[in-house]
Amino acid sequence: MRRDTLAFTLAGIVFGFVAGYMTAGWEGSPRPLALAATATAPGTAAPAGAAAPARPSLDANEAKALETLAAKQPGDAATRVELGNMYMDAQRWDEAIRWYGEALRIAPGNPEVATDMGACYVSSGRPAEGLALFEGVLKLNPDHRNARFNLGVALQQLGRAREAAEAWEDLLRRHPDDAQLQRLRGRIDEIRAVASPASGSGKTP
Repeated sequence: MRRDTLAFTLAGIVFGFVAGYMTAGWEGSPRPLALAATATAPGTAAPAGAAAPARPSLDANEAKALETLAAKQPGDAATRVELGNMYMDAQRWDEAIRWYGEALRIAPGNPEVATDMGACYVSSGRPAEGLALFEGVLKLNPDHRNARFNLGVALQQLGRAREAAEAWEDLLRRHPDDAQLQRLRGRIDEIRAVASPASGSGKTP
């Protein structure tokens, strides 16, 4: 995944969960959105006849060298972020979470790292932990687009589809001129059409 200019894409939003997203964020955003384009929601079978997506490769030598450097420099947050990025790109979520967590312990409050860590939690089937991180980022910066987008992903995986729609509607209100974000409109309309008006629980029937 590119870490400089990233093109935001939506690649198949299925009701009840997000089957796959992006390879990313927006211009100037150093890291991508939550789920890799080939990721399948935890506990969800791939479509019939579909080949299992290959996990992106990891440069084991580079990872080892960075881990050695991190061990020698316990106060080095940047190396730990780089390791988190590397493992996230390889879809090795638990290892990415470990390194992002270490980076945040050294240098708390980095919204990009917290968002990426939350994305890894969502991708590994732990959306509640991802949700908490996205909410923390948005408390400090309500306009953080990646965090608000991924907030909707986490809410949907938790079965809180209406709240996911509300999060994405808020995102569209904040960024009305972003043509790429308008792709969310169809998903929001679908949720609104299917959700029970009388429910009030934030969950679809």
